[in-house]
Amino acid sequence: MVNSDAIPTQLPAADPTGSAAIEVANLVKLYKTTRAVDDVSFRIARGSITGLLGGNGAGKTTTIAMIMGLVMPTSGRIQVLGHPMPEQSASVLGRMNFESPYVDMPMRLTVRQNLTIFGRLYAVENLNARIAQLAADLDLGEFLDRANGKLSAGQKTRVALAKALINQPELLLLDEPTASLDPDTADWVRQHLQDYRKTHDATILLASHNMLEVERLCDRVIIMKRGRIEDDDSPDQIMARYNRATLEEVFLDVARGRAKAFSSEVDPGSRQENASKQDSSEGAS
Repeated sequence: MVNSDAIPTQLPAADPTGSAAIEVANLVKLYKTTRAVDDVSFRIARGSITGLLGGNGAGKTTTIAMIMGLVMPTSGRIQVLGHPMPEQSASVLGRMNFESPYVDMPMRLTVRQNLTIFGRLYAVENLNARIAQLAADLDLGEFLDRANGKLSAGQKTRVALAKALINQPELLLLDEPTASLDPDTADWVRQHLQDYRKTHDATILLASHNMLEVERLCDRVIIMKRGRIEDDDSPDQIMARYNRATLEEVFLDVARGRAKAFSSEVDPGSRQENASKQDSSEGAS
């Protein structure tokens, strides 16, 4: 999607061996007079899991869409796996994937047929074996040959995750990956994501409203509000800064405008410095 309002920016040279999986600098997205994303900057180290939090309209989905190259920024720059986006998207898209239970796959096709199509799009080798492995890992065997339209919400979520893993991506973008799953299955999926990150040294950017999920999975949390970054740190550091016991309490404080009561002594300019220090330490680990 090309935006006629896009402002040309000087793009960095490709750096495929760079330490950052994602680098976003001064990112802005305007829809007429609305700033959906307002001067957002962050770097995400390879091999990390980062949570992207915020209420409806915070700018999370737009940010992810720009990282994927689906939406053109108004200004700013994006590098993914060392390549500027969307200019060099052809060098990147085969190494990343996206999952959202809110994006349906063709309803009349079976699970196997859907996975086969997506596998061919990504030129996956030994595709039948890959589908069989995913079916075993994500417990899809019972409905592998059932039409997608006849699956329950929880089954569709597992199929969407299988689709996202079909090409064994280096970078995985997730939107509510455990939505509609029962607690036992959701816990199992979270463990699978942790194992996948470890075994493939993958980077995961996770948008979720499940605060316990974010606390368990994420090394780092970026909180957005009205298109801007409100805070950026490890879950423990954020909870300590706001004097709260859970991320859910922090989220409510930020959403309801109570955050200053707990963070007024924190220099807002230090957040980027803290994030840079954390990124450096993650890259060295």
